[in-house]
Amino acid sequence: MMLSNKQLFLKHLGQTSQSPLLLEVEKAEGVFMYGPSGEKYLDLISGVSVSNTGHRHPKVVSAIREQLDAYMHLMVYGEMIQSSQVRYAGLLSQYLPPSLSSVYFVNSGSEAVEGAIKLARRFTGRSKIISFRNAYHGSTCGALSIQGSEDYKSAFRPLIPDVWQAEFNNPDSLGIIDSKTACVIIEPVQGEGGIITPAGNFLSLVREKCSETGALLVFDEIQTGFGRTGHMFAVDCYGVVPDIILLAKALGGGMPLGAFISSPGIMSSLISNPALGHITTFGGHPVCCAAGMASMQVIIDEELIENCRLRSEQFRSGLKHELIHEIRGEGLMLAVKLGSPSLVSYAVRKAPEFGLILDYFLFCDDSFRIAPPLTISDDEVALACRQIDALLDDTVKNAIA
Repeated sequence: MMLSNKQLFLKHLGQTSQSPLLLEVEKAEGVFMYGPSGEKYLDLISGVSVSNTGHRHPKVVSAIREQLDAYMHLMVYGEMIQSSQVRYAGLLSQYLPPSLSSVYFVNSGSEAVEGAIKLARRFTGRSKIISFRNAYHGSTCGALSIQGSEDYKSAFRPLIPDVWQAEFNNPDSLGIIDSKTACVIIEPVQGEGGIITPAGNFLSLVREKCSETGALLVFDEIQTGFGRTGHMFAVDCYGVVPDIILLAKALGGGMPLGAFISSPGIMSSLISNPALGHITTFGGHPVCCAAGMASMQVIIDEELIENCRLRSEQFRSGLKHELIHEIRGEGLMLAVKLGSPSLVSYAVRKAPEFGLILDYFLFCDDSFRIAPPLTISDDEVALACRQIDALLDDTVKNAIA
C-alpha cells in the first residue's frame, strides 16, 4: 500500500517539533497556497519574509528558466566569473550605502551570520561578540551562540565563547561594548522577539559606541530586507550605516541564498593568512542569484515598497477586533498582540480553516505575525481582515484565555 504524503512526512523527514502544522500544499501562486483537494489559503507570512514578490512571480520563474538553460553549478564560490552573481552584487550595491559594496554570497541566513562572525574576528583580531536578548540569528553553532534566548541554547552548550548580551532599546546596557569587542550584531527591527522597533536614537547610540571602541557594527537584515519595512533596507529607515550587513530570505526570491556584505577593506581580511578564510561550495548558486536579482528588480519596477506602506496602513485600520490589544511594526512586518499565549496558539492553529496562514514568534507568545508578500492587493488585504475577524470571533468562543 502506497503511503500518503503526510505519512511519508512523519515517517521519513526529520522533524523540528512535536506539533508541525501538517498542511499539504500542492501549488502556490501570488499570495495564495493551494491544497491537493482545492483548498485555498491566503499566505500572510511569506515563508517568514521570504516570498516578498509572491509565489512564482512570472519574472522570477522566467529568470530561473533562463539561467537553467545556460548553466547551474560550475565551481566552488569565488573562482569563476558568473554573470548572475556579479550582476546581482552590482544591483545590491546600488541600493546599499556606498561603504557596503563587497558582497560575499552564501547559502542561507545562518551561514551569513557565521561568515560575519569570522570576518569581524579576523579583521579586528578580537574575540568578544555582543548580541541582544530575544534576538534570532539562526541555529548553526555560531549563530546559535549569539541567539537571544537560553531556552534554545542550553541543550547544545558549550557553544562559542566570549559572547555577551545587551538589552534591545536599553542604552544603559551598551556599556559592555569595549575595546575587546569584535562586533555587535543587531536586528534593526527584532523579528522573533515580536517585531520590536528601535526606540528613539537607540541604533545611533549603538553605532557611536562601536565607532568609539573600534568594534564592527553588524546589521542582521535577513528579515527586514527587500522592502519588508516599507524601505528597501532598514538602513534607509533609520539612517544608521553598519560595517557589515546580513541578507537572506527574500534575497533569493524564493530560492536558498544568503550574503554578508561589507567594505572591500574589511572583506579582504578573508583573502590571506589564511587564504580561503571562508569558503562555500554552493554559495551564490547562479540559479539562486538569477532568481534573487529578478525578484529585487520586481520590487523596484512594480513599486512594491510603496504598496507595502499602503497595505500596512490598511491592515492597521482594518483590524479592529476586540481581542486585538496592539498592532506594531514597520511596513508589512507586523505583530498582532492578543495578550494571551493560549489565544495566539488557538488562532494560529485554526487559521487554515479560515483560509489563512499565520505564524507564531519564537520569543513572543502573546502575538502572531503578519508578513504577507509585498504584492498583496487592497482587495486581498480586505479579505485577510475579514477572515482574521471571523477567526478571532471563533477564538473568543472556543479558546481558553
